[in-house]
Amino acid sequence: MSENEVIIIKDLKKFFGDVRAVNGISFNVHQGEVFGLLGPNGAGKTTTIKLLLGLLEPNGGEMSIFGLNPEREEVQIKRRIGYVSEEPLIFKSLTPKDLFNFIASIRGLEEEATTERAREYLESLDAIEYYDQLIATLSHGNKQKLQIVAAILHEPDLLILDEPIAGLDAKSVRVFKEVLDLHVENGGSVLFSTHIMEIAQDLCDRIAIINKGKIVGIGTFEELRHQANKVGASLEDVFLRLTEQDTSVNEIVKKLRASFKKKK
Repeated sequence: MSENEVIIIKDLKKFFGDVRAVNGISFNVHQGEVFGLLGPNGAGKTTTIKLLLGLLEPNGGEMSIFGLNPEREEVQIKRRIGYVSEEPLIFKSLTPKDLFNFIASIRGLEEEATTERAREYLESLDAIEYYDQLIATLSHGNKQKLQIVAAILHEPDLLILDEPIAGLDAKSVRVFKEVLDLHVENGGSVLFSTHIMEIAQDLCDRIAIINKGKIVGIGTFEELRHQANKVGASLEDVFLRLTEQDTSVNEIVKKLRASFKKKK
C-alpha cells in the first residue's frame, strides 16, 4: 500500500439475495483529497460505506483503510475516522453537552479542550443555544449539526460522510464546506456520498459515479466529461449520460411540455 492511499477497494461485492447492491467496484481515496460517491437512489453508495465501516460483511473483494482490514481491525480504524450518516445517529436522550462529554470520555480526549472546541463549532453552526437542550426536541437539521460536530471533535484522519448536509440551511452548508477545507488542508481525507450535483462538483477532487452497484465513471470532473463524451457539459448532464438516464429524462421532459401546452 502506498502511503498516499487512505482507502483501497478492489472488486468489492455485496449481495442481498438476488440484488447485487455492490457488484465488483474498485477505487482508491488518496490522502488530502475529497473523493465523492455519486449515484441515483439505490445505486450502492450507502452499502459501500457500511461495508467500509464494518457494518456489513462483503460477499467478495478486498478493502482496507490506513492499510487495515475493516472486518478484523475495526477498532483501530474507528479511532481514526469520523462518520456522518444521512439520518442522525446520536443519543437523543442526552443534551449536546452530555453527548460531547461522552465522546470525550470514550475517545480519551481532554474534557475542557473538547468542550471549548465543541462550543466553537456549535456557535459557527448557529446551534449553541441548544447546548443544554435535549437532543430529542431538536429539528432534523440541528441534530445533523450535532452529528457533524461529534464526527470532527477528535480531529480524525478520515471523514466518511453519507449525505451529510441533509436538512442543513444554506449558512450551515457554507460553514460545513469550510470545515472540510480545513480538514483537507491539515492532511485529512474525505469520502463523500451525495446525490446533489452542485455539492459534488464544488467539493470533490475526484468522483466515482455508481449505478446499479457498478462504477460507470471515475475521475476528476473534466475526466468524467470525457468519459461521457460530454465536453463542456454540466456534472448533471455527465451524470445522466453515464447512468444511462439522459434519454428517458429527455422523453419525460417532452411529454410534460406537450401535456402543459394541451392544458393551455
